[in-house]
Amino acid sequence: MFSRYLLVIVSLVDFLSDFHVSCCDESCTNRTVFTPSSLVVKHGDPTSAICSLCPSCPDDIFNLETSFGSYVNNGRTITWTVDKMMEWKMTPLCYYTEADGHQCCTPLNVTVYKSPDLVSVSFMNHSGPLFESRDYTLQCEVQNVAPVRSVHVTFFRGQTELGQKQYLSKPQEKPVTEVFTLSISTTKEDDGAQYWCQAKLELGPDGPQTPPMVASKDVTATVYYKPQQLAPSRPDVITLTKGDPLELDCTAVGNPSPSYTWTSLPDGVPPSNSSVLTIQSVASGHEGQYICSVSNDVGTNTVTFRVAVKPDIIPYIVVAAVVAIACLIAVAIYFYKQGRMGQYNLKDVFCFHKQHEAVPTVE
Repeated sequence: MFSRYLLVIVSLVDFLSDFHVSCCDESCTNRTVFTPSSLVVKHGDPTSAICSLCPSCPDDIFNLETSFGSYVNNGRTITWTVDKMMEWKMTPLCYYTEADGHQCCTPLNVTVYKSPDLVSVSFMNHSGPLFESRDYTLQCEVQNVAPVRSVHVTFFRGQTELGQKQYLSKPQEKPVTEVFTLSISTTKEDDGAQYWCQAKLELGPDGPQTPPMVASKDVTATVYYKPQQLAPSRPDVITLTKGDPLELDCTAVGNPSPSYTWTSLPDGVPPSNSSVLTIQSVASGHEGQYICSVSNDVGTNTVTFRVAVKPDIIPYIVVAAVVAIACLIAVAIYFYKQGRMGQYNLKDVFCFHKQHEAVPTVE
C-alpha cells in the first residue's frame, strides 16, 4: 500500500516539474545563456551546447530539460551533448527556479537539416513538344528534404536565372517531398533550350558556410513554331530584262521543318517543291505572279512575288550604231573620192557660199 502511495507522489512530482518547465518565463531579466545561442546540425551528426547561469541567478534548482542527448551539470554550467542527432524537432530548455517558485528559462533553437535525395525538373501535365507563344508550368520536385521551410528553389534556362521560389505553407520539421512551380511563356528561341532547377538550403549564419545545394538534370525543350522567312526584303515588283536569270528565294525556318509549294505560276513554269525557284533565262511569258506557300504542323506562311520582264534593247542599239557608222564611212569615202577628182571640194559641204554682190548699172 505504501509503495503505491510512493509511486503516486513521485509521478506527481515529475508532473509538476514538467508543468513548471513547460510554463516557465522566457522574459526574465536574469536569464540563463546558451552557447551557442542556436544550433544548426546535420541529421546524423554530433552536436553540443553549454548553458550558463547568470551571476545573479540562484543555483539551488538549475537544470536542463531535453528529449534527446545527455547532459552534465557542473554547478553553474550544464553541458548538453548529442553523439548522433537522430531527432528532427527538439527545443532544450535551460532553467532555474527562484525562491518563490517562479521559473526562468531559455530555449535553445535547434535546426536539424537534411539535403534532398533527388531534385528533378519537368513540365507540369505536359509531355512532348512545346508550342510557341503558349504558357507552360515548370515544376521542380525536391525529394526528402528538411526543413522544407529553408529550401530556396531557383529555375534556370541555360545559365539564365528565371526565378526563385520558396516554401510558404505550414512548417515541417521532418523530411518531406515538395514541388515548386514557375510559369513561363515559350518563344521559338526556346527551341533546344535546357531547363533545370537547383534546391538550396538557406540555413542562416549558424548553418554551413557553403549552403547545401542539389541541382537537377537538364531537360531540353523542343518548341514547335510556324515557318518564318529568312530571305531579305524584296521590291514589290522584281523587274528583269529578257534573257536574265530569275531566282525567287522562299527559304524559311520552322519546327518541324517546313515544306514548300509554288502555285499560281505563269504559263510554261513547271510546279516546284523547292525553297528556291530558278529560271535560267526569262522570257516575256515568265512575267506575272508567283506564290510560295511554306507549311508545317503549326501553320502556313505565304509569300507572293511579282515579276516584270522588259525587252532587251541592246541588240537594237548595236544594230543602229553599226548602221550609223557604216553610213558615215560610206559618205566619207564618197566625198574623199570626189575631192581627188577635183570635181568637189569637201569644204563646200561644211562652209557657206559667199553672197553675190550687186553690180551697179550705168544709165
